[in-house]
Amino acid sequence: MKNKEGEGYVDVAGGKVWYEIVGSGTATPLLLLHGGPGAPSYYLAPLRQLADERPIIFYDQLGCGRSDRPKEASLWQLGRFVEELGQVRSALGLKKVHILGHSWGSTLVVEYLLTQQVTGVESLILSGPALSTPRWLEDTTRLVESLPAEVQATLKRHEGDGTTDSEEYEQATQEFNRRYFCRLDPLPPELAKSFEEFGTDVYQTMWGPSEFHATGHLKSFDRTDRLSEIRIPTLLTAGRYDEATPQTTAWYQSLIPGSQMEIFENGSHMTMLEEPALYVRVVREFLSCVDTQTVDQR
Repeated sequence: MKNKEGEGYVDVAGGKVWYEIVGSGTATPLLLLHGGPGAPSYYLAPLRQLADERPIIFYDQLGCGRSDRPKEASLWQLGRFVEELGQVRSALGLKKVHILGHSWGSTLVVEYLLTQQVTGVESLILSGPALSTPRWLEDTTRLVESLPAEVQATLKRHEGDGTTDSEEYEQATQEFNRRYFCRLDPLPPELAKSFEEFGTDVYQTMWGPSEFHATGHLKSFDRTDRLSEIRIPTLLTAGRYDEATPQTTAWYQSLIPGSQMEIFENGSHMTMLEEPALYVRVVREFLSCVDTQTVDQR
């Protein structure tokens, strides 16, 4: 790695992105890709606990958090974020690295691995994975059907009328989020901070107005036909009540040769905040196992 512990900025296509390196252990670094698109990395804070063994690298993708927030909608494309990931990795000298992608971050890292000439990625963690938008919408449509009838009616009315920017629609989406996004009340401060500095323009352009109503560029995203090409150690995780459902996560796992899966029985989409001790332990053990196997193969 070229950089030691601390914060800084990397020049990427469209502006500068903020990063922080925590820890200086000798094990292979772990690079974190937050969700959203547009949900800055504050909520991934529990993973700082891993810094006793290895450097942990946080960064806020362009358009949110502590990074630049340009207004050009043309920047909010999957290919540009893939390019950004490569630029961050190069600038920080991450020749060998583990990558954890949460939610949209899993979309990003899978696209990166499958479309770029990537070397040096020693393992992959797909947490609350979003690898097929059609499958995601099938699942979330079913989950919406579990909500009270009046909430469903409100959501359907506003989506039909094109008034998803209304306060009433926002309030109705919270009923879904309390069950399948984060079950903690009140929200942890790290997640509240991610919402405060959320990149709404990025999210709405790339995804849409809510977790279960995709209208943006990612509406047809699906890489399930190429998951068999992933040939590095891979761990998939989900919460029992996750909008990235355990059933779909298990299907993704079946498509990635030799991959592993962990379901967190008391969590939803924010398992790192809902079950932090267990989440960190699972990630730690997976990374340590990969590191040991990598050393043995050299």
